[in-house]
Amino acid sequence: MLDTNNSLSALDNALWNAQEPSLDLLSRIINSTCGRVPALARTERLNRVFHLAEIDAWTEATLALIELELPLWRVRRVAYENGEWLCSLSQQPNLPMTLDDCAEATHEVLSLAILCAFVEACRRRHMVRQSPPPVAREVQQPCAEHIICCENYR
Repeated sequence: MLDTNNSLSALDNALWNAQEPSLDLLSRIINSTCGRVPALARTERLNRVFHLAEIDAWTEATLALIELELPLWRVRRVAYENGEWLCSLSQQPNLPMTLDDCAEATHEVLSLAILCAFVEACRRRHMVRQSPPPVAREVQQPCAEHIICCENYR
């Protein structure tokens, strides 16, 4: 898990410092975060992502990558404020924003903001997979000899 966290942190830094998206950066993201994409090898859907990137349709390429790698995630919000794009990805877009646990990121370039949010969503997916399963605990019932009635009926 440590290697994955370091890899994702390196991607965060590369994305944050990037002035524009590149095929090299897209390949690094796919190689570091994607579990489904390599299994798909060079299918038509993956070729579409790279084709969109090659023709500088970066926003469409990033959205296609999300659809391919994280099919349960949706873009919940895209907003531009104070010179930065904010992108929120969600698995529960129908929940109120206050209850939703979104993967959010900002960047000056829209497609890079989406890619940053994508990396954050991949980080969350990895953390869920690595966390130990919940352990059922036995609830201890109080002993009858320790039960006290505290009501006053006067």
